[in-house]
Amino acid sequence: MSTEPAGQPLASTSSAGKRYGSFAAVDEVSMSVRAGEIVGLLGANGAGKTTLIRLVLGLTVPTSGSVALFGQAPDRATRSRLGYVPQGLGLWESLSVAQNLRFANAAFGAQDEDLPPALRAVRDRPVGAIGLGLQRQLAFTIALAHQPELLVLDEPTSGVDPLSRARLWDAVHAEADRGVGVLVTTHYMQEAQQCDRLVLMSHGRAVAEGTEKDIIGATTACEVDTEQWSTAFDALDRASLPVTLAGRRVRLADTPPDTVRATLSAAGVTAEVHEVPATLEETMTVIDRAGAHV
Repeated sequence: MSTEPAGQPLASTSSAGKRYGSFAAVDEVSMSVRAGEIVGLLGANGAGKTTLIRLVLGLTVPTSGSVALFGQAPDRATRSRLGYVPQGLGLWESLSVAQNLRFANAAFGAQDEDLPPALRAVRDRPVGAIGLGLQRQLAFTIALAHQPELLVLDEPTSGVDPLSRARLWDAVHAEADRGVGVLVTTHYMQEAQQCDRLVLMSHGRAVAEGTEKDIIGATTACEVDTEQWSTAFDALDRASLPVTLAGRRVRLADTPPDTVRATLSAAGVTAEVHEVPATLEETMTVIDRAGAHV
């Protein structure tokens, strides 16, 4: 699918930074996306994910470092080789479904005006009058109509139901199988697990990279086994420990078991405390909390 030399990234940044006055929205970030791989950008709101995507697209100029899209600085020609689904979807709500596709095809020189069955049924309705799930499906259809070599997806499934989310990810995997590179931001940990490689951002920096297993590494959590789970949660929360609930399971990331036992004992809670591997979400919280104190 890709016409790039073997091994050359479709998109990459090298120590790229973007500052607004004294604020660093992106701070010395290096990352890459190659043909056929799905790279997930993870991080809390404000971590710098969208700004990094705008740098990759050439919509924002870096204040330091460099950005390459298909081996050169991003420009109109390189952008024509990618498909982009922004957070806001980029659709014209007053135009019909068919008119949106026709407009995008004219911009990219594409001819395919075929629509999936669900969109075919509403092809003449204004985009503003169809549901968010159908709008996201239309945004995907438009992004893929000109057969791009790189897909850039910024929170592509936000606000849609689980079934629609699964179908959109089926489409993402189908494109990767064709050799298309994919760069995607997401808040959903289940979606992160579908990526080949992850880049975790915190406070504008890339603080971890690799597979889910790579990022979790040796990070552990404590799991509290007790029938007094509500009382245990309250006691640990009052002690300002990083406590969370998974159903009725009380968990604490990166916290010494002895600290948990002592806190529960002081609150009169009978419990067993086990040290277990942390989840990806817990590891992200630990890394983000550490970054906030740098």
